[in-house]
Amino acid sequence: MTAPDVTRHNVKRVLEQELARYGRRTPKSAALHERAEAAMPFGVASSFQAGDPYPIYMVSGEGSHITDVDGNTYVDYHNGFGTMAVGHAHPKVRAAIERAAKSGTHFAATTEDDVLLAEELKRRFGMEKVRFVNSGSEATMDAVRLARAASGKDVLLKIEGSYHGHHDAVMYSVVPTMDSGGASERPWSVPFSRGIPKGTEQHTMIVPFNDVDALERVLDEHGDDIGAMIMEPVMMNLGIIVPQRGYLESVRALCTKHDVVLIFDEVKTGVTIAPGGATEYFGVQPDLVCLAKAIGGGTPIGAFGGRADLMDEICNGVAALGTFNGNPLSVAASLATLTEVLTPDAYEHLAKMGTRLAQGCEEVLQNAGVRAHTTDLGCKGSITFSDRKLVHYRDFQTIDDSLFDASWYWLINRGIFQTPGKEEQWTISVQHDEDDIDTFVNVLDEYCREVASA
Repeated sequence: MTAPDVTRHNVKRVLEQELARYGRRTPKSAALHERAEAAMPFGVASSFQAGDPYPIYMVSGEGSHITDVDGNTYVDYHNGFGTMAVGHAHPKVRAAIERAAKSGTHFAATTEDDVLLAEELKRRFGMEKVRFVNSGSEATMDAVRLARAASGKDVLLKIEGSYHGHHDAVMYSVVPTMDSGGASERPWSVPFSRGIPKGTEQHTMIVPFNDVDALERVLDEHGDDIGAMIMEPVMMNLGIIVPQRGYLESVRALCTKHDVVLIFDEVKTGVTIAPGGATEYFGVQPDLVCLAKAIGGGTPIGAFGGRADLMDEICNGVAALGTFNGNPLSVAASLATLTEVLTPDAYEHLAKMGTRLAQGCEEVLQNAGVRAHTTDLGCKGSITFSDRKLVHYRDFQTIDDSLFDASWYWLINRGIFQTPGKEEQWTISVQHDEDDIDTFVNVLDEYCREVASA
């Protein structure tokens, strides 16, 4: 059980009342959704943006706040699925984009800013060479291809429950059901989407997170075929699951032993939990790092990089292409984000705000008797409605969704915009202040008291 018995009836009641309130507050979003469904699948630009009964449509953002088509304003803890660590319409990012736009929005030719940005990413993540792309999916796709080519081995190893983008190689065991995933120590490769050719699963194997023994068994048995391992060093498709002490070090050692290229997917952790992401935070250096989201300050950009001998395989026939790679607008925004906004002072502020939020939420949950815990990692954090820390995907699958579902509508109806699923996290921006944090905590306190009352 994830909460006291007394909350079950209350959670259902709260969800029903908040769904009705949601409808009353957002009639223009409802109307726009009906119109959008005639033009776009689910009425949204990405399936992750869909919602029940319909998503909220936004019109503007400034600082830590956003405004929807109905004129409702929210403190934003969604922040573009973790992209907007700079906050909305940050003056320095906006100025950089405006300067770039005046000079030309696209050349399909390399600029000096590309070189400067590559040098900054090298410095932060301990990489030797970098290649730009346009999204996290492109970063992981190119990194996997490069790793397979460099190792001469075709099988990719990934973690059960991790999402690494929407290319076929990584679209396995993202959210498998308990009865479809196989034994916990030897998970099966379960496709996440229709349209993936049968047989592709032979080239993607699955292991659980935080299980060194399981990884060692797989590598001992199949190391001659496994060319690459891709993983989030901190799992961020399950709320947040942190690596146990020594786990990443063991992964690093085993991959080295078996000549497996280790890829850290830092699309979510990069420049958010530390200036150099999880690579810096945990002190474990992978062979390749994949980046996107927060590095771009709200513009579409990604990157992957690592050891020079691996990256130079691009000069030896490994395709790493893209018309918009290194686009001047995105690169200018990214360079401003990393050198002018996400400075040492900014990280001190993010750490202070993140700890204030996590500790405030933890106190609220404990006082109300709601079984849950919080995680605090820089500007990233989460509430997981479970009375114990999660270790891997199978732990996450046991959580009852109802407490989160009701809380999402409660919070959004009171001006808190969150990511739309229990698997996501909050993201704080440099423009959030103590009032923003306390607003979240106070609204959560009201919710917890409501669902935990007799």
